[in-house]
Parts: sequence; C-alpha cells; structure tokens
Amino acid sequence: MNSPTHGPPLARLLDATADAVLAVRSGRSLTDVLARVAPDLRPGVQSLSFHALRWLGSAQVLREQLAPKPPPPPVDALLLVSLALLWPAGAADTPPPYPEHTLVDQAVAAMRQRAPAAANFANAVLRRFLRERDALVAAVKHSPLGAYNHPLWWIEKLKRDWPEHWQALLLGANRKPPMTLRVNARRGSGTAYVQRLAALGRAATLLDDPPWQTLGRGHTVVLAEPCPVAALHGFAEGEVSVQDAAAQRAAPLLLQGGAGHAPLPAGARVLDACAAPGGKTAHLLELAELDLLALDSDPVRLARVQDTLNRLQLKAAVQAGDARQPRQWWDGRPFDAILLDAPCTASGIVRRHPDVRWLRRADDVHALAQVQAEMLDALWPLLKPGGRLLYATCSVFRAEGSQQIDAFMQRPHPGAPRQDDSSPGHLLPTPDNGPKGVSAGGPTPQDGFFYTLLHKT
Repeated sequence: MNSPTHGPPLARLLDATADAVLAVRSGRSLTDVLARVAPDLRPGVQSLSFHALRWLGSAQVLREQLAPKPPPPPVDALLLVSLALLWPAGAADTPPPYPEHTLVDQAVAAMRQRAPAAANFANAVLRRFLRERDALVAAVKHSPLGAYNHPLWWIEKLKRDWPEHWQALLLGANRKPPMTLRVNARRGSGTAYVQRLAALGRAATLLDDPPWQTLGRGHTVVLAEPCPVAALHGFAEGEVSVQDAAAQRAAPLLLQGGAGHAPLPAGARVLDACAAPGGKTAHLLELAELDLLALDSDPVRLARVQDTLNRLQLKAAVQAGDARQPRQWWDGRPFDAILLDAPCTASGIVRRHPDVRWLRRADDVHALAQVQAEMLDALWPLLKPGGRLLYATCSVFRAEGSQQIDAFMQRPHPGAPRQDDSSPGHLLPTPDNGPKGVSAGGPTPQDGFFYTLLHKT
C-alpha cells in the first residue's frame, strides 16, 4: 500500500476503492475490477480493497447502526470502506498506515468529490464512530455478520460441516496469507533459493513437506514478507513460481500415486482437466517427463497456461475444451493419470480472495457440486485400467469434497474406483490440528483444499 506521504492522495485511493467494493457488491470479481484501475492507483486500491472486503460485514452492521436508512449505493460504498478501515482489526490484520483523523478527513474529501451533498453526512457518521467506538464495536459483534465477516449462509454451512472448527475457519479467513513460492525443481533447490534470498536481504523459510510426499521435496518456500512478483529473484527466468503450499501437493500426489503404488513412468500420458492458470500443470512438468494435455474451457484463461509454460521453458499440449464433453476434444487415447482440479466455490482461499465470500450465493454450492459430479463421470472412462485420477477442489465445504467423492463411489463406473487411503482429504486453513484427514500445514497454514486419489481397478 502507498504510505501516507507517498503516492496518490488518499482521497483518490478511497474513491477508487469505494468503486471496487461497489462493483463486488454488484457481482463483479475484484480481480477483474482491479485490472481496470489506473496503474498508479492499483497497488494502493488493491491493498485497501482487500482490507475493506475482509471487514465488510462489520462495516455493514456498523453503518446500519449509525445510519439505519441506507444511503445511495455510491455513498454507502465509500462509507463502508471508511468504516472498515477504521475498524479495530487487532491481531488478525495489520491496519492501514493512516492516522484515524487523516482517514476521516480524506474520506470526507473523497465524498465531496463523489457526492457533494453527502459530505457532511459522512463526516458526522465517521466522527461519531470515533467518539463511540468501544460501545459500537461491542454491539456489532453481537451480530454473526459483524463478528465473522461472512454471509450468514456461509457461517451456517461451516457450522454444519465443521462443528469444531467453524469459528477458526471464519476468523482465519480475515488474516493475511503468507506468500508461498515453488522453486522449479529443474533449476535448483529450495535450500539454495532461500540462501540466495538471504544474500539479497529477503528472509524466507523452507516449508517442511507432508510425510506422504516424496517427490519434489524441499521446493516450497515461504517469504517472511510478501513482495511484488517482479521483485522475486529469478521469477522472469523461470526459477520460481508463486503457489500456495496446499496447491503444491497436487503434482507429487498424482505422480507418486499414493501408498503402495509406483510413480508414473517417464512419458506417461496425463490430463490436467481444468488447467488454467497453469500452476499445477507446470509443477507436474517440473517434476517429471510427461506427455501432458492441459485442457480448459476458457480460452482466455488458457492463454495464461501457455504463458506460464513459456516462462518456465516447459512443453505441453494446450487445448480448449469442456471436461464434461470429451467427444469434443479427446483423441481416444486413454490416460495414465488425470488431475481434476474442479471448479468450486473457492471457499478455501477466501483469505487470498476476500471478495469470494460476498460474490457467492448459497445455491452456488449445489450448482458447482453438480458440475463437479458431471466432470468426474465424464473423465473416469478416459483412464487406462490401473490408472489414477486425483480429484481436487480449493474448498472447505464437504459438498465439494468428501460428500462429492462418497456420491461418486456409490454410482456404477467401469473399472470400479478405489479410493486411496493415503489421500489427504480435507485440508483446513487453521492453526490447530483438526480431525482425521485435516492438516494444519505447519507453522504457516496452507489454504483450504480437498484431495482424493482414485485408482481404476
């Protein structure tokens, strides 16, 4: 984020951030919105937007107490952003580096440009919050929306799915995630890369591998402080990529095949069925020589897969196609292994994408679970006898994980699938040790994910 004394004026940043939050509340992805923000404003707007969206629930309940009659959406958006930035985040987040009264003054200045008639109203609301903050904060926390900053349906679903962990999941989603890297195994080791970063004055830690992972050991690096991708040593040259620790489990698990199974041989035919943006595709090729097809239904996002492969100097066949319609793209040659990183609610990565919780609706879970089931049923016949399919989602909802696989196993399929007992199952982004099949990921918790490896008998 820009400092108080450098970069664009705070009033401009607040105005642009209010536009971004308004767009998210209207159903637009924050990623798409930020791509259209002026380059000089984008870093600051991104940082402010992330903070505002993490505390949007508290800000919404607070605004309802301070101004029960909703103001026009453009006015409301700036008020919500300002209240979120003034909210006492505590240890869960680092507050923006602006004094409170500077924030208020600049918010009023932004409102004067945005909606001149509302400037005095905004000034009165924000200053009242500063005067009565302790009492107002206590009142807001009596509301589930205000206390947990997630939609009520999301809160209730986590209560049902994870009765012992739902509060930790909700609170953890408002913490800033670590910046985790994957060192290209073809170019070097994690240990060497950490040493090179240290020589450049950038602290980093080599993350321990999960006990079942033997391929690609020692290539997961966590930075002490995030930095722009362009500032990463060796990024442009393909030495390193940005990828969460949980996402880095996919390639070794598919290649290794689980307990009691031989690793995939060189030249094995592999399908990455939902490949964009290409992180897992590239990881597979960094660890093994494969005949790999990277498939995705979105041609625009598929271009990012090719860009990733080019940067890392890797080769794969890249093709647009719907995984549910193999007749449209499959050449009839069966695969030794399939990675299905299926479309999902992204409920496991909300700390990285805080807009997701506000974009999703309750019925999205059922709709996406239906798509996942169709993909599983369509891709399973494409496996060779003895082949393996890794099903993955970046979700913490059981409907997109364990319940999805339970339903798949109950349907008749050729070459009856057998679920690998060594599969990680649900990985929850919490610092505590969860139930069987739940991992905390060590001192730097990973994103929420689900993995199950299926073998074709």
